[in-house]
Amino acid sequence: MIARAAAVPIEVVGVGAAGLGTLPRDVRRLLDEAEVVVGGDRHLAMLDPHPDVRLVPWPSPLLPGLRDLLGEVAGRRVVVLASGDPHVSGIGTTLVRELGSEAVRVHPAVSSVALARARMGWSAEECEVVTLVGRDTDRLRRDLSPRARLVVLTSGPDAPARIADVLVDEGYAGSRLTVLGDLGSQAESRTEGVAASWDGRPAPRLHLVCVECSDGPASRAPSLVPGLPETAYENDGQLTKRVVRAAALAHLAPRPGDVMWDLGAGAGSVGIEFARQHPRNEVHAVERDPERAERVRRNARSLGVPGLQVVESSSSDAIAALPRPDAVFVGGGGSAELLEACWAALAPGGRLVVHGVTVETELLLHDARRRLGGSMSRIAVEELGEIGSLHGWKPARSIVQWSVEKSVLQEDSEFDA
Repeated sequence: MIARAAAVPIEVVGVGAAGLGTLPRDVRRLLDEAEVVVGGDRHLAMLDPHPDVRLVPWPSPLLPGLRDLLGEVAGRRVVVLASGDPHVSGIGTTLVRELGSEAVRVHPAVSSVALARARMGWSAEECEVVTLVGRDTDRLRRDLSPRARLVVLTSGPDAPARIADVLVDEGYAGSRLTVLGDLGSQAESRTEGVAASWDGRPAPRLHLVCVECSDGPASRAPSLVPGLPETAYENDGQLTKRVVRAAALAHLAPRPGDVMWDLGAGAGSVGIEFARQHPRNEVHAVERDPERAERVRRNARSLGVPGLQVVESSSSDAIAALPRPDAVFVGGGGSAELLEACWAALAPGGRLVVHGVTVETELLLHDARRRLGGSMSRIAVEELGEIGSLHGWKPARSIVQWSVEKSVLQEDSEFDA
């Protein structure tokens, strides 16, 4: 975080598409008294040049250049111009993260999301906001469901076409798209169509896309409930079975914003389903085999969590560089040293789940349970299969599952008793 004098906060002013004339009087005064005004070319073009005011366009790349810029203008009266509500996928969020909330004051205009809901006649309760600004379009796959209404924040003239492609690929070809451009200005536009026949015309520079998902038998976007079918994953056999995976996720207990390690990721199924529980969840999947690691990336993209981080390394080598976890899953067995490192890294209140299939790993887990507590289960799954012209049960290899939660009163604790 960049240090900045709290006595001279940065004023972040949201500007509607209609321009500076819509700013309240007190906010306009902040702009008139500014020594430095930072913004995009479109916003800076709204201002008349003045010898006492420095107009600064956004640096590129943004974050490194922004840090240098903020250091240069520290102590001066700075106004940042942004579109609509600067806290809706905007620069306001970035500045608060960099400087702290006390060093930034945000003056929002009516957000594009609020204007879009007004134009569509949608209430806030019956639709979801999905941001693809600075994100992979595959992120949308997580939020698709029959009859869903989505307000999608986008960037780039081809964004509606990319969204239409994802909808068709997921079986929502009949979904209606409404592209709303330049909301709140005299140039406001509205373009409607169906995903399957979207013509690919470029969208206005300022736009968002409202999606009304179709309700048909072809819709195949998977549920958010843990335990997706094995067919949802590309795999080479290294895949945690559906029932066992659901049990692991029940103990991992994902919460919004949790950081999770998936060690020995295989196909990545446990980490992917953890990430799917909430958009703010952060998952680091560690897989030493490069081919499997790339498979994890493909699975993550196809299931709507392209932001999942894949680390190509052994688990023991990787974990020292990972952020502190709220949940850890060890899917490929482990050593006493690895479990000790995971337990030491785990945040208070964090959950550790380990699966084992060998007698040696089971003995290790019994010893760990004796030292740290927790619960242990043996999970045996049998699936119906054909025996000639008849049917019978085919057992899979049993899994021993140890799960334990670190006390919220424990900052660190010794693995050894």
